[in-house]
Amino acid sequence: MASPATLPISNQSAGGGSQSQPQISTPAFRVFISRLTSSVRHGLSQRRPWYELVDRTSMARPENLTEAASRIRRNFSYFKVNYVAFLALVLALSLVTHPFSLLVLLSLLAAWLFLYLFRPSDQPLVLFGRTFSDREILGLLVVMTIVVVFLTTVGSLLISALMIGLALVCAHGAFRVPEDLFLDDQEPANTGFLSFLGGAASSAAAAAAPAVAARV
Repeated sequence: MASPATLPISNQSAGGGSQSQPQISTPAFRVFISRLTSSVRHGLSQRRPWYELVDRTSMARPENLTEAASRIRRNFSYFKVNYVAFLALVLALSLVTHPFSLLVLLSLLAAWLFLYLFRPSDQPLVLFGRTFSDREILGLLVVMTIVVVFLTTVGSLLISALMIGLALVCAHGAFRVPEDLFLDDQEPANTGFLSFLGGAASSAAAAAAPAVAARV
């Protein structure tokens, strides 16, 4: 008795394996942190020596408001990196002394990063047996941000710390005599108070842009 002919069976595992998406060796979150860290380090490397900031021999009371405003503008242009670092220090101290607010802000930041910005678009979010779309996640995160910033003590804490830091910066700028300060030729006086942050912002946006564009 002749054996029945065997049917040809194609091996589809090899073809299916070739169509699978390749894994990314460096996650987008690590790229984001790396670019942000390098940009911040580059910005801090442009700061002026701190001894110039606290030189007591250069302190004098301004004669009028016009002179005080002129001093503030020139000192802002020269010490802008130092001033921003000082503001960041004031904000950090205010958050450290209020652990609950710090925990809330860190939780909100983690929610934005891991639930929206750097979550793979092909992995839907499932909570309590319900699948949430990207628009629903974005809406929930926006509502959470509004509630945290405007309806809790976190927003008032941040605003109070920022106002105190700006008041100290303006007071230093008004009493610091800027006659001995000379801006570099490559850095004009009208570059702006936060211009050095443009590199960090652009690098962070470039790292997060692919993840956001995939959801639009």
